[in-house]
Amino acid sequence: MTSVLSSSLLTTLRLALMAAVVSGTMGLVSSTSAEAAGAVEQQQLIDKATLTVDAFAADPSVGGGIRDLKSGAKGIFIVPQFLRGAFVFGGAGGSGVLIVRDEKTKKWSEPVFYTIGSASFGLQIGGDVSEMIFVIRNQKGLEEFYRSEFKLGGDVSMTVGPTGEGASAKGIAGDLVGYAKKKGAFAGMSVDGAVIAVSDESNHAYYGKPVRPTDIILKQAVSNPKSAELKNAVDKLMKEHSRPQAPRLHRGGLHG
Repeated sequence: MTSVLSSSLLTTLRLALMAAVVSGTMGLVSSTSAEAAGAVEQQQLIDKATLTVDAFAADPSVGGGIRDLKSGAKGIFIVPQFLRGAFVFGGAGGSGVLIVRDEKTKKWSEPVFYTIGSASFGLQIGGDVSEMIFVIRNQKGLEEFYRSEFKLGGDVSMTVGPTGEGASAKGIAGDLVGYAKKKGAFAGMSVDGAVIAVSDESNHAYYGKPVRPTDIILKQAVSNPKSAELKNAVDKLMKEHSRPQAPRLHRGGLHG
């Protein structure tokens, strides 16, 4: 009788152990799958941001103006899809990525993920989708991005960048200079009061562990090789190109 009980107990313990192992394995797979899905989602945002940067760089009505800000630019905040209007009852929102230029090496940092949104953009008839780029002009503007969240027009000043052939941003003021593009055309911006907040969840998904903006930018504690195309695109956008000079007039005719 004792032998039968011992055998039964042993079988029960074995089954319980197997169940625990299976449950733990399934939990690990589920967690890994969730992280992988999150990483895919964030990589899609990175890819969209790359396309936005390429589009702005290729447009002569804005590319030159952004490059005018190159010498003092601390970083670039890119919002590839900003929804406004009926979708959120007059509010607006989107996701964006920040990359920062190292003052010593001039290389661009790994991206940091943020959300941007507001419920005070005014009543919209229908809805629209915009792409946005913000050039961070100074240290004050950059340090706001190290906080958990901040408000445009409140914690930092923002100026809308000039657009059009030959538009120049030289001498423009503001901690941030913003550009917006809607349906292929550059449009005015009205984002005062918008809140930009760190997306801890997205940063965790993309780098595989919890990280803060300072860990990514200042400490350079993490990296993801899939961000290379975005960094190359921003580097191309911000490269200083001399504007075409008018031909000089000399006796006997025009000379370049």
